[in-house]
Amino acid sequence: MTTGDLIGKILQLVIGLVIFAAIVGLLVFFIDKAPKKGRDYWQLVGFLAPALILLTIGLVYPAFRTLGLSFVDKGGNFTWDNFIWTFTQPAAIRTLINTVIWVAFVPTISTALGLAYAVFIDRSRGERVYKALVFMPMAISFVGAGIIWKFVYEYKSAGREQIGLFNAIVVAFGGDPVQWLQTDPLNTFLLILVMIWIQTGFAMVVLSAAIKGIPTEQIEAAQLDGTNAWQRFRNVTVPGIRGSLVVVLTTISIATLKVFDIVRTMTAGNFNTSVIANEMYTQAFRASEVGRGSALAIILFVLVLPIVIYNVNVLRKQREIR
Repeated sequence: MTTGDLIGKILQLVIGLVIFAAIVGLLVFFIDKAPKKGRDYWQLVGFLAPALILLTIGLVYPAFRTLGLSFVDKGGNFTWDNFIWTFTQPAAIRTLINTVIWVAFVPTISTALGLAYAVFIDRSRGERVYKALVFMPMAISFVGAGIIWKFVYEYKSAGREQIGLFNAIVVAFGGDPVQWLQTDPLNTFLLILVMIWIQTGFAMVVLSAAIKGIPTEQIEAAQLDGTNAWQRFRNVTVPGIRGSLVVVLTTISIATLKVFDIVRTMTAGNFNTSVIANEMYTQAFRASEVGRGSALAIILFVLVLPIVIYNVNVLRKQREIR
């Protein structure tokens, strides 16, 4: 792109923003001049209209466009082959299985570790420091985390100096270096470990705040009843933070279903490590199979939707109880 083309694009953007601002300004002006009766309604429409327009352009239209493309082949003809390919080809089936494995392990282990850590450090000396250490990976992007852990799993042939932490330990104990990211199915679980490392801090912070919200009277009453620490955790702490547990599990589940950066950075989906989001990118932009990529996007949406609906229903029930 030349400098002139870039300037032209910037001018088009500026002109578009000016026109948009002018339309909004005129809309607000006419609303203000409208009769008092019904003015509140038109004010509501005026304030919501810009957001709804942008939402339609940036989200609703692309969603329906993707749905349409998922039923079209390269020649523009209607077909079911994109979805048939997804559920019949070994590579695509392995991608779906990997995604299920991710969703089965990451939310469960991350939440369990975060909850255990939150319970153990609750009201302890240095609690803030301990929380900061575990939460720190959340400040790192998925790409950054992938690069860091790729160095941890780095492989060099036998006889060469090992710069990867895992292989350095293996060689130090007299073993041979292992190609961690090329060993199937171990490589999938090593990628999952990166996601757990990132999400545990999120689970810990949310659940720690929920634990502090439990009334002290309940815990003291349980102590007076002669319960031990495990009984108090099971019968007082867990019921008291059930809503937060649901939020944490569902949030991490959705993030796990959409995981792309870690897989793309560390293996690019090779060696049987691909997941739906990565395969969607590969098919649509690398293999030029837009229909297959769109079909995978629809499948991903279908998988995320029940989790979102369940989360909304739980939050609604909690609000009704309050």
